[in-house]
Amino acid sequence: MNLFRVEQKLVSAPLPNVAVEVHRALDQMNLPPPQGEVAITAGSRGISNLVEITKAAGDWLRQNGAKPFLVPSMGSHNGATAEGQQKMIESLGLTPKATGMEIRSSMECVKVGTVESGDVWMDRHCHESAGVLVLNRIKLHTCFAGPVQSGLTKMMVVGMGKIHSAETFHSAPPENRPRILQEMGSLLVQSGKIFAGLGLLEDGLDQTAEIHAIPGPKILEQEPALLERHRHYFPTLPCDDLGVLVVDEIGKTYSGTGMDTNVIGRRGIHGFQDLTRPRIHVIAALGLSPHALGNGLGVGLADFITQRLRQAVNEHKTFTNAYTTGDMQRMALPCTLADDEEVLKKIQGRYGNRRWMFIPNTLHLEKLFVSEDLAEELRHHPSCQVDPTPVPLRLQSGRLQLF
Repeated sequence: MNLFRVEQKLVSAPLPNVAVEVHRALDQMNLPPPQGEVAITAGSRGISNLVEITKAAGDWLRQNGAKPFLVPSMGSHNGATAEGQQKMIESLGLTPKATGMEIRSSMECVKVGTVESGDVWMDRHCHESAGVLVLNRIKLHTCFAGPVQSGLTKMMVVGMGKIHSAETFHSAPPENRPRILQEMGSLLVQSGKIFAGLGLLEDGLDQTAEIHAIPGPKILEQEPALLERHRHYFPTLPCDDLGVLVVDEIGKTYSGTGMDTNVIGRRGIHGFQDLTRPRIHVIAALGLSPHALGNGLGVGLADFITQRLRQAVNEHKTFTNAYTTGDMQRMALPCTLADDEEVLKKIQGRYGNRRWMFIPNTLHLEKLFVSEDLAEELRHHPSCQVDPTPVPLRLQSGRLQLF
């Protein structure tokens, strides 16, 4: 099979100096931080410039009289243990040496209230602090739609609430989660512990494009507008109908569900309608990012995987994450074949060679490869540039060599 390289013109608007922008945004709030220990949330993966942004936030707090420290805020991730969550944020580069801040990791929480689906909790270290600076990227969620999705409110609710609040949130039916998220977030804001939020927007090339500081009491009010701004940057596949999508690597580094459901059109939730587009007949996932540390959530969104991906999955970590959300289909192991070569041959043999697309992962969509029929179609796409020189489907020792 010959393929054609496609470059997608995604929105590129990187900030020239993220540290300066962090200080500018926080200064513009005109809100002095609490004069005591202030917790900064840490945990979301795949965020561009995360270490530099987090360090700058800590520096600003220190310059304004506070004593900042980091709190791993990851719901049930990395085995739902204090040690596992500390190792995870350190693997992201958020070490005491790099940030100048101590890490305080615990799964202990303090109950702050109750909503329809259960109790609302806050990390003990956050609750005992003088205030919390909630730091996260704002983006579309992979399970539900609504005015508030993945961002500051979800970091407060699921991240800071550890496995307890994660279970409360995910116990609600998907159609009720937008409302439950806001109700839980309101209780946390009313606790008086949320000093402010630092919301990050990334462009289509995964670069930091905007940094916004919001006073704690206004997070729920102002976050929806930032989510709408995010839609301007969000990268998607350049066509809505695919026969086969081959994803070179999955993992929570790229999306909370391993593969972004908004990109592939599959939510992987029983009884909950999938997205109407894109429409993809077969999805193959070839590898798991080492930065996922064995969490293979999202493997169940594929139809075919390789043996190396299956062997990279830590079943305990993946189970803990899936069990907390209640969406067990997302960790279900699909058809597993020996290697990349066998996966591709079996799909070709059963489904043919038409409308194939290869992507490195669901986060980085600026460079991809397509079959000849799709190349002809995308030559007329206003955001795509198709290289006219065909590229052979390269494999070495059974491994795909495109990316």
